[in-house]
Amino acid sequence: MNIASFMFYFFEFAAASSAFALIFIRNVFYGALLLIICLLALAGIYVLAFAEFIAVAQILVYAGGILVVIIFGIMLTTKISGKPLVVEHMYELSGTLAGLSLLALLIYVISRETSFAERAVYQQQYDSVNRIGIDLMSEFVMPFEIGGILLLIALIGAAVTASTIKSK
Repeated sequence: MNIASFMFYFFEFAAASSAFALIFIRNVFYGALLLIICLLALAGIYVLAFAEFIAVAQILVYAGGILVVIIFGIMLTTKISGKPLVVEHMYELSGTLAGLSLLALLIYVISRETSFAERAVYQQQYDSVNRIGIDLMSEFVMPFEIGGILLLIALIGAAVTASTIKSK
């Protein structure tokens, strides 16, 4: 086993184990920390797949931005109420069924893929960060702006939710 395979399995194990542990955790703060581990492990897998731009975006946007806001919101609400925020799992059966059906759908779609080697040759022509930036600011400027507005709405919603949550 070479170093790239070892790193892939390490990141895969870290992402899968943190996502699996996230199912059973009851404390929201620890859940957010597990989510950060999962997102960073996914960024490591993206780097191994030569998708550096997506890896950096994963770290900056999700692990660096949104989860930090969530953690600060959790820390502020626990300071106000003095009690940790605890989540109760009420929909275990329906969540398991939804997850298994999504897994079956992903396995079906991936098994129908013709060849990943052909896609890698095609993607090498368009993996430049320069090309992504030009496309983002010319052809896809409207979806880019809508995405920014949606992130702003999510940030405002997280702040409102954090200020109105009453913990048990």
